[in-house]
Amino acid sequence: MSRTLFFISVNTRRIKTASKEKINKKNLKGVNVMKKWIQRTLCVVLLFSLFPSVTIQANDEIKSPLDEVKSAILIDQHTGMIVMDKNSKESLSPASMTKIATMLLIMEAIDQKKINWEDKVKASEYAASMGGSQIFLKAGEEMTVRDMVKGIAVASANDASVAMAEHIAGSEKDFVRLMNEKVKELGLKNTVFHNTTGLPSDGHVSSAFDMAQLAKELLKHEEIIQFTGIYEDYLRKDSEDPFWLVNTNKLVRFYEGADGLKTGFTKEAMYCLTATAQKKDMRFIAVVFGAPTSKARNEIVSSMLDYGFSQYKSKTLAKQGDKVVKIRVEKGSPFMMSGVLSEPLKWLSSVQGAEQQVKKNIKVDNELTAPVKKGQQIGEMSLIIDGKELSSVPIVAESDSVKASWGELLVRSMNEMVR
Repeated sequence: MSRTLFFISVNTRRIKTASKEKINKKNLKGVNVMKKWIQRTLCVVLLFSLFPSVTIQANDEIKSPLDEVKSAILIDQHTGMIVMDKNSKESLSPASMTKIATMLLIMEAIDQKKINWEDKVKASEYAASMGGSQIFLKAGEEMTVRDMVKGIAVASANDASVAMAEHIAGSEKDFVRLMNEKVKELGLKNTVFHNTTGLPSDGHVSSAFDMAQLAKELLKHEEIIQFTGIYEDYLRKDSEDPFWLVNTNKLVRFYEGADGLKTGFTKEAMYCLTATAQKKDMRFIAVVFGAPTSKARNEIVSSMLDYGFSQYKSKTLAKQGDKVVKIRVEKGSPFMMSGVLSEPLKWLSSVQGAEQQVKKNIKVDNELTAPVKKGQQIGEMSLIIDGKELSSVPIVAESDSVKASWGELLVRSMNEMVR
């Protein structure tokens, strides 16, 4: 479908005044602020109008920001709804964005009590030998899991990534196997990992779509943003040689609401970024592969996030804790129990879009048998928009249902016979 766009021509290079001689420094500062505002606004208008590629002819030719990157995607973190897409299924080198998967497996190991935050992790000679971004671990040096994760999340430390992989799985090779198993579990089709770091390797690839899904999964572990949202900090604070960390993702300092996730750069991959930001009740994930410079990468991602926050609003179909179903528990006491939502069921609605047909669908386990524990998943509620299932949230047991006594079962059977 073709669309014609009309814009008022704005030449930011030729701003005339009544008298050039009277322009002072304050006026020049105001002009520069206005120029930046116009350029940022035009970027958002471009993204709103047509993407991934559109050209506007003003006095200067301005292209869509996404023209500068190899691939990109913008999704709603809660539902996974795709808001913007350019070649998002294309397999490309992800560079250090690989560490999103590394951090995901670390967070899962913590949740599963396989490791804890204060465990000491010893760096092997192999881990200490990693080049590129690092925290300069020495062979035999010990750090807590907490500090290792901080090194990975903030400084993109290759040595800490390998040390954590060895600590969890015994070797980086076995940890990478777990990474690829997680990729398959999540149904991602365009990703194969060869290492935990993103250092160049033939066939080590991912895509903007897959990276957004990995980021979405990682953000379920809310503690991770306590690390990815750090702009600067120190490791080895109490030593004679403290190490200063500065986040490679500058958006966590310069973009309102940004608190992660991971940058990437190699000569092959160029400048990459998976970023997330939250404002009020909306959180977006933006991914770009192959930007020409770090400055362009940051500006493009900022424009993508601006577009999401300005053109969409969050709506709630059902709240966390809402009772959505009554279900029978075979041989249970109580015999009937309520199922509640473990999280809210939300969706994004376009500010300027047409009304959507929004429905919900409930699926529950019809063969529940005692005992059932409070919080145990017993079904799910799906969100259906315009006939397409968009997302789902778990339905969990509101309370325990223990095994009923023989006396209770006898009375229950007699009551049913009377009916």
